[in-house]
Amino acid sequence: MGERHEAVGRDTRHQVSAPAEMIDVAFEIGGGTLPASYPFALWEELTRLLPLLGEHEQVGVIPLRMAQSNEGMLLPKRAKLVLRLPKELAAAAAALEQQQLNVAGCELLLGSSKTRAIQHYPTLHAQLVTGTDDEISFVAEVESALAAMGVKANLICGRFHTLAGNNRAISGYSLVLHDLKPEGSLRVQYAGLGNERQFGCGIFEPHKVISSQE
Repeated sequence: MGERHEAVGRDTRHQVSAPAEMIDVAFEIGGGTLPASYPFALWEELTRLLPLLGEHEQVGVIPLRMAQSNEGMLLPKRAKLVLRLPKELAAAAAALEQQQLNVAGCELLLGSSKTRAIQHYPTLHAQLVTGTDDEISFVAEVESALAAMGVKANLICGRFHTLAGNNRAISGYSLVLHDLKPEGSLRVQYAGLGNERQFGCGIFEPHKVISSQE
């Protein structure tokens, strides 16, 4: 990973409104292999089956945890498809249960779903946060966004990479935020960072604890 950076939010307690409360809805999912560009086709299928998802820019799809195989990205047993969405949409999302999805030619079956409250963690990780390809400028953007949310954190910028497919490309860095206070951790998980949440970008999940505290 890249260098550690300090991102200290300003004292904006009287200026910053809390982001909408979010919740995770986790579906059992069965299927085979998927291409690395699957997020584009997956979002297309999800909004085909439940157009309501496309009407809310806060809705995100947490990247699937898959293993590399000779055929592509392989869905492991007990895989979960997790949607992060405003709490009031959780009941509507249950309509996706038992639905068949065709994602880039791969048939996926969604099973039962469970809601999971988002918990605060001191260290969070996002696979890809959209932004400029210049690391210094990217870090400055992240620091500014955190300050606007009134969040104090230290950050580690990972590798730059691109998600490409469906005649489009999204680029950014992986990112770890650590030394987060409980309120700041929830703010970041509720709001995310950067754009393209529907393709799994800027969504933060718990990560192994990193601390710069003495």
